[in-house]
Amino acid sequence: KGSNCVHLSLQGITDTQIKQCVNNGATTIKHVRRELGVASQCCKCLPEARAIINEQLETLNTQQIAMPSAMFFPA
Repeated sequence: KGSNCVHLSLQGITDTQIKQCVNNGATTIKHVRRELGVASQCCKCLPEARAIINEQLETLNTQQIAMPSAMFFPA
């Protein structure tokens, strides 16, 4: 599934690529810009890119909360 944002699509960047950057440790638009070049030209894609980053960070936080404590502290 690609991004719904025309500006990201014109840059050839998908929401999947942004989410993967977040999965690999990116937490800000600055990190994603370094990896993918997001918002490096006209910045019109910035709001959409930030929304995708925040959504993925929330997903990761929710997954961590849902993990049993045994996953973090094995016996």
